[in-house]
This record gives sequence, structure tokens and C-alpha cells, in this order.
Amino acid sequence: MRQAFYRRQLPHLQRDYRPHFVTFCTHQRWTLPGFARQIVLDCCLHDNDVKMSLYVSVVMPDHVHMIFTPLINQETQEIHSLANIMDAIKGASSHKINHTSARKGRVWQAESFDHVLRSSESLDAKVAYILANPVRRGLVSRWEDYPWLWRRSERSPTTSA
Repeated sequence: MRQAFYRRQLPHLQRDYRPHFVTFCTHQRWTLPGFARQIVLDCCLHDNDVKMSLYVSVVMPDHVHMIFTPLINQETQEIHSLANIMDAIKGASSHKINHTSARKGRVWQAESFDHVLRSSESLDAKVAYILANPVRRGLVSRWEDYPWLWRRSERSPTTSA
């Protein structure tokens, strides 16, 4: 099993074949309007089952939580890097949000916060934590009612919600 390490401002550790919990925030904690949250969720789902196997994603007003396992790049026969996955999501969503709203400027903070789920951590517990985020924030009373949330209904790579 390969373990990769890279550093921007924060250290990032990636482990092959392991789920990663990732959080990224808007620049200056900008509150994303509804249309922008939908764009972000669509961008999070875009490379599902291509670059990553996504378990859950929630787009909150000023941050995003995701849990995914990076997949093998069929061209290079290497695991897609966290940097590549996050650059794709943040870059595409920034471009689409700015284009749609005729605005300019940064949408996301440069860094994201990530950690590899250790064997002692329950994937189901972390998924439940993410699902409960809109409820804890008082945005909905049931996570099922939050429109900018997606979860894999089963852990099978070919199943979608």
C-alpha cells in the first residue's frame, strides 16, 4: 500500500485504498447561494466512480464535507491524488459559480482539510456525522430534507443514490 505525502500550507497524507474525509471552505467564509450549492454538489459528483468512490457529500452554506476513496487512474495506473481530485472539484465549481453569477474572484480557500480514516474509525459513523451537519446547523429537521446532500445508498461502486 502506497502512502503519499505532500504539503501546501498544510500537510496532506494520502493512503491508497482508504477512505479520506475532506473539508473545504469558501473564501472569507462567503455564504454560497442555493444555485451555487447545487453547482458544487454537481461538481463533487462529477468524477464519482471515475477518480474517486464517493460515500457522502454535503454542501453547507460556507463549507463542504466529503468522504471518498481515490481510485486508480487507468491511463497512468496510479491512484488519483487528493490534490488532483480537489483541484478538479474546486476549479470547476469556482468557474461555474463565477460564470453563472457574473462575479469574479476566489470562491474557495486555497487549502482543504483532510485525513485518512483509520481502521479504528467507523466509516458509517463519519458518514452519519456528515449527514447530520445540516440538522446540527438548524437548516433542516431531517437530513433527508437537505437538497445539497448526496450519499451512496450502498457501498457498491456502481450504486448511486
